[in-house]
Amino acid sequence: MPVAQLKHDIFQNGRLDELVLPEFNPEDLTEDNSGKAMAFPLPENDVVRVFGLPRNILLDFRILSKAVSVVRDVTIKLVDRLQAASQESSQKNRLVLAGSAGCGKSFLLVQGVEYAAAAGWLVMYIPRAASLVNSSTMYTYDLRTRTYLQPIFAQQTLQRFRTVNESLLGSLTLEGGIELGDGVLIDIGLKEQTSAPAVLSALLEALGKQTKAPVLLAVDDFQTLFAKSAYKSPHFQTLRAWHLSMPRLILDYVSGQKTFARGAVVGALSASNKTYGLSQDVRHALGLQPWLQPSPYVKVPAEVSAFTKGIQIMKVPEKMNVGEAASLFEVWNKNKSFHTPANDELFLAKYAESGGNPRDFVWKGLLSTLQT
Repeated sequence: MPVAQLKHDIFQNGRLDELVLPEFNPEDLTEDNSGKAMAFPLPENDVVRVFGLPRNILLDFRILSKAVSVVRDVTIKLVDRLQAASQESSQKNRLVLAGSAGCGKSFLLVQGVEYAAAAGWLVMYIPRAASLVNSSTMYTYDLRTRTYLQPIFAQQTLQRFRTVNESLLGSLTLEGGIELGDGVLIDIGLKEQTSAPAVLSALLEALGKQTKAPVLLAVDDFQTLFAKSAYKSPHFQTLRAWHLSMPRLILDYVSGQKTFARGAVVGALSASNKTYGLSQDVRHALGLQPWLQPSPYVKVPAEVSAFTKGIQIMKVPEKMNVGEAASLFEVWNKNKSFHTPANDELFLAKYAESGGNPRDFVWKGLLSTLQT
């Protein structure tokens, strides 16, 4: 029976009401609103609804009655950077969000993606880059590009990209008189799966030349683009990620070999993916720990330094400030997620136990109160 039909008083006691919070709008992302919780509108064609979410964020949103995030100081910093990037080439705006485990890199990337979509950007979002290298879709060798094509993933990406950006694509005319509004170019890739990788590459290249709308390419699990994949060559040799068409296409924009006339490329490192973790050579190439040199007994592929050259690192703070943590505490309190009474003592205890780390504050602190 639907919830709306449960009218008896016994079903009303302790019933969870939907969170009432201000919406996440570009014009409200100012320093005055730093530390405030905002809800994502999530219409049918919303970017995270269509492209998906990282698993840990998806779990948060399923527990909460609404998709919510807290605007942090680093959120304002990223938004300011994207505002500047909207008038510049992506060559100057290739960013990687880095920080300790659970500090909120993936949430920050989602905020950046939602901001860009609401601000009139063309957005392509890869929430789980591990899916590109874990041998979950078919692949075939292409003599022309000398890479292994991934037609299924390319076709899915084309479909999602058109769904999210349909209103903007309808007003764009690319070089050569190609009108995206009629959907002819994208339809080729959707109707003929084998053509999808070439169509996706041609589409991004054409979008890179237009200047009417900025383009954002956002990738979570960024480190998997440099990993050894689960795919094998015909000689049963392990393929590196850049031997596959989808990671290679993304890396071309990450490295600046291909660019958008207006836009940015933003990646987020993930510490929760143990299968495809951040390797020591990639960590060193990104300059995260320059004092830790790769082992002299391990050959570092030349592609690692070539694809990471010129990338800028945006550090995500290891802990929230008290105001940000208080807003997060209030959200979960309104969601009736606590077993123990919500008070200042509980808040300060969990904030101190977690060291201000956002993930630990929620999962090892606030939600652990459900355990008896």
